[in-house]
Amino acid sequence: MSNFNLNDHVYRLLQNEPFFAALSRRIDKKPSKAIPTAGVRVNEEGHFEMLYNADFFAGLTDEQKQGVLIHEFYHLIFEHVTGRLPDELAGIMSNRQVSKAEQTLFKLWNIGADLAINYHIGTDRLPETCCFPGGKNFEDMPGDMTAEWYYDKLKKKMEEQGKDDSDSGDEAGEGNKTKGQGGFDPDAVGQFDCHDDWGKGQATPEEQAAMDIAKERLKEALKDAANETVTRGWGTVGASCRKEIMDRITSKVDWRKVLRYFVKTSQRANKRSTPKRLNRRYAGIHPGRKVNRTASIAISIDQSGSVSDRMLAAFYSELNKLSDLASFTVVPFDTEVAEDKVFIWKKGQSHPKMRYCYGGTCFEAPTAYVNKHSFDGHIVLTDMEAPKPKASKCQRMWMTSKACAERPYFKTTERVVAIDV
Repeated sequence: MSNFNLNDHVYRLLQNEPFFAALSRRIDKKPSKAIPTAGVRVNEEGHFEMLYNADFFAGLTDEQKQGVLIHEFYHLIFEHVTGRLPDELAGIMSNRQVSKAEQTLFKLWNIGADLAINYHIGTDRLPETCCFPGGKNFEDMPGDMTAEWYYDKLKKKMEEQGKDDSDSGDEAGEGNKTKGQGGFDPDAVGQFDCHDDWGKGQATPEEQAAMDIAKERLKEALKDAANETVTRGWGTVGASCRKEIMDRITSKVDWRKVLRYFVKTSQRANKRSTPKRLNRRYAGIHPGRKVNRTASIAISIDQSGSVSDRMLAAFYSELNKLSDLASFTVVPFDTEVAEDKVFIWKKGQSHPKMRYCYGGTCFEAPTAYVNKHSFDGHIVLTDMEAPKPKASKCQRMWMTSKACAERPYFKTTERVVAIDV
């Protein structure tokens, strides 16, 4: 196997593509002999990974290496990896064996996704085996359409082809019914990357949890990458793609989903093999792995009067729904932590707003308390009307009112979320 290391070349390959260079920093790139070319996936922790075959990459020109990288990143941007599917495929359970007809439909979807992406890259930056609108097998396909549009057209093409075969009395057998005589054969279409690790239909609860985390991470990654384009430009990202990216990152934020995402990304994973769980790729050969995730999260509540009863009630209501994912410790504070009033939040219990402290606000006190007790995550409910505290040893998120979120007292790179109630 070649000693080619993609990570040594990414900066050079993407130096004129600031948006993709920024996005690339959020994606782990790993060489693998198990994959013939390249592919992206979501791992069990909800992180994005790009697997690549070193021999395949070593044989490409620099332009093609860049094009393959961008191709894989577009699969992430367009959510092909995180569950975007036509309705008829989305309902197919991912942990069962799919039929031959369903396999063909998934192949058509994969081809449609590649057609939608490759138009934005161009044939001069892609391997010769790629499928391209207007190219071989797709002469009647225009460019700049969605994966769903191409999928519908390809499916109709297959259906019409099957009808023609039937009308002509084709007796070539069952195996030829998917392509006809000299017609379109999805198995023969050139696709240079691997889609085997994408979700196939309706996800299991464990898979869905990872996908939910990945979607939030993707939105954050796109937002960070788009911010870099303000000073460095978009590179070769076209107008239609820019619009789709900006639509994704400027959509209204649901604080409940952000809270769930924060809890899930704070979790520690404990994995164990079990024969009762199906291994989707090697069923009957290797056992699957069951992943148990736990988290200990501190909820620091500002006692200065900045957290309304309505906001707190809405927040506690969401904690009820998240109690199976983590344990929550409520930490009241003003300029100090009221340590004798700290309590473990219990599902279903009533926790009325109570004033334990009556001073001002200092974020250093809860930060020190949380750092000392080694929590996995820290959520601060406050109006943010105090100086910025020192760094937290665990991930921290600020939850406040809409007005305070729009005009925070201090600037921070940590997540600030408005509880809109």
